[in-house]
Amino acid sequence: MLDSLRHSCAHLLAAAVMELWPKTKRTIGPSIEDGFYYDFDFGDVKISEEDFPKIEEKMHDLVKNWKGFEKKEVTEKEALEAYRDNEYKQELIGEFVEKGEELTFYESGNYSDLCRGGHIKNPSEDLKHFKLLSVAGAYWRGSEKNKMLTRIYGTAFSTQKELDEYLERVELAKARDHRKLGREMDLFSFSEYVGSGMPLYTPKGALIRKLLNDYIEEEQIKLGYTQVWTPQIAKAELFKLSGHYDKYKDDMFLVKSHYSEEEFFLKPMNCPQHTQIYAARARSYKDLPLRYSDFAMLYRDEKPGELNGLARVRSFSTDDCHIFCREDQVDEEVDNALAMTKKVMNTFGLKYRYRLSTRDPEHPEKYLGDPKIWEKTEKWAVEIMKRNKIDYFDAPGEAAFYAPKMDLMATDSLGREWQLSTVQIDYVQPERFGLEYTNSDGGKSRPIMIHRAVLGSSERAMMILIEHFGGSFPTWLTPVQVKMLPITERNNDYANRVAKILKDNGIRVEVDDKNGRLQAKIRDAQLEKVSYMLIVGDKEEQADKVAVRRRDGKDFGAVDLEKFVEDIKKEIIEKK
Repeated sequence: MLDSLRHSCAHLLAAAVMELWPKTKRTIGPSIEDGFYYDFDFGDVKISEEDFPKIEEKMHDLVKNWKGFEKKEVTEKEALEAYRDNEYKQELIGEFVEKGEELTFYESGNYSDLCRGGHIKNPSEDLKHFKLLSVAGAYWRGSEKNKMLTRIYGTAFSTQKELDEYLERVELAKARDHRKLGREMDLFSFSEYVGSGMPLYTPKGALIRKLLNDYIEEEQIKLGYTQVWTPQIAKAELFKLSGHYDKYKDDMFLVKSHYSEEEFFLKPMNCPQHTQIYAARARSYKDLPLRYSDFAMLYRDEKPGELNGLARVRSFSTDDCHIFCREDQVDEEVDNALAMTKKVMNTFGLKYRYRLSTRDPEHPEKYLGDPKIWEKTEKWAVEIMKRNKIDYFDAPGEAAFYAPKMDLMATDSLGREWQLSTVQIDYVQPERFGLEYTNSDGGKSRPIMIHRAVLGSSERAMMILIEHFGGSFPTWLTPVQVKMLPITERNNDYANRVAKILKDNGIRVEVDDKNGRLQAKIRDAQLEKVSYMLIVGDKEEQADKVAVRRRDGKDFGAVDLEKFVEDIKKEIIEKK
C-alpha cells in the first residue's frame, strides 16, 4: 500500500513540476524505502528547497481532481511522439520495446506519464499527507558519463500522524548524521585526491574501528574461530569459478599488471579466497568444522550517486567468517553464530528481527545450484529461525545467487532498520570449487560452507552506531574516556599525575591544561562527547580526590580517585 501511495505521489510531484516549469524533461520516479524521488532535467533552471512550498501547494491543488489512474496501452510511435523532446523517456521506450514489454501510460487529471503501474485507486482522497524533503544531484542511470539531473526526494503516508512522526525522526536523524558528527568529533574524512567513497580514519576513528573488530574477534575466539589473511587482489578466474564474475563484474575494480595479460580484480568479497585455503591440503571429517575469520579490506565500484558517507563506500572491511563443516554440524554452527550475534546486538542495545531472504520464484535463472537443494536450505532456514525463537519476515528475491540468507535487521534508537549480520548455508561454492574431505568410511564427501558476519561492514556498522548513540558512545567505545579539567594553572601538575594513574589502568585520558574558563573547558569536552570530566582544583588536590561530571551533565561531586578508577574499569569491562 505504501509503495503504491508513494509511487503515485511521485507522479503528482512530476505533474506539479510540469505545471510550474513546462520545459522540464522528466525521467523516472520510483518509490523507495522511506518515500519516493523523481529525477528531472530542468535545463538552466536551478531548483532548491526554497521552491518546495510552491511545488507542494501545486501538488495539493492538482490532486483534488485526481479520481484515479487510467491505464492506456500505446504503440512505440505514440510513445515516442509523446516524448519527442525528451531523450530520457525515448531511451526507456527503446529498451522496453527491445525487451518486448508493453508500453503503458497512466493518466490522472490532466497528467499522463510512461509507467508500468502500481498506483492507489483514489488519489484525491488518499494522497493528502506528503512532504518534499530534499534536492540532490543524480547522474542519469547512475553513470558519471551521463548528464547530472536534479533529484527531488519526498515522502508520503496514509495519515498526518504518521507523516508528522516520520518528519520528527528525520529532524532527529539530521542532528545525529554520522557525516556531521564524524567531522565534529574528528573521526574520519574523505579526500578528492584519494577518491570518493574511500574513507580516511583519524586516530580516534581508527580506534573505534579497531575496538569494534577486537570485540568481535574476542567473541569469535571463544567459539574456535581462527583468523586468516588473504590478498586484496585475485585473478579473474577465481571469481569466474565462484560465479561472482558473471554477477558482479561491473561492480568490481579491474587491476592491470605491466608484466601479465591476466585479468586481476580488487576483491569485493572474501569467500572465494577462503575456499582456496581449504583446498590447499587434504581434509578429513575429523578436521571439521574449520572456521576462518577475515577482516581484510574489500572494494566495490559503487555508483557515484549512491555513495553516502560511511553508509555506502567503495573500500570497506567485514567481520567475515566462513565455516567449512559436515552436514550434521550445520545446526550447531548456525545456532552458535546466532547466539553470538544476539549477544553483540544486546551489547549495543539494538533491537532486531531477521529477514529470510529467499529466491525470486519468477526468475529461477538468477540462482546457481540444484533447485532441490535450494528448497531444502530455505526450509532448513525456517526451522532454524523457529528453533531459536527468532522473529523473522520473508523477503523473496533477496537471496544471494548461491544460497538463501538469514539477515539480521537492526532497529536503531531513531526507529530505523538496518541490515547488519547474515548467515548463509551454502552448497554451491563447495561444489563449484570441488571441495572435499575424507569421510568416516574412507570415501570423499563435500563440505558445506556457512557464510557468517556479525556487524557486516565495519564502515556501515560505524555509521549506524554513530547515529544510534548520537556520537555519545558507551565508555568502552569512546575514544577519549576521561578529560582532566584543571581549574587553574597551579592544578596542572595534579591533573597530569591523575592522568598517569588512569593511563596505567588502561583508561584513555587527555588533559585540557590550556588557559581558559572552566565552563569553556566543560563545553568543549561535552562537544567532544568524552564519557567523564574530572575537575580538579585546590580542594580536590588537597583531598586527593576528583570532582566527577558525566557528559550528560550529571555531577557526582568529589570522589576518591581509587573509587573512580574501580568504577570506570568495571564499566569498560562490562561494555556499558
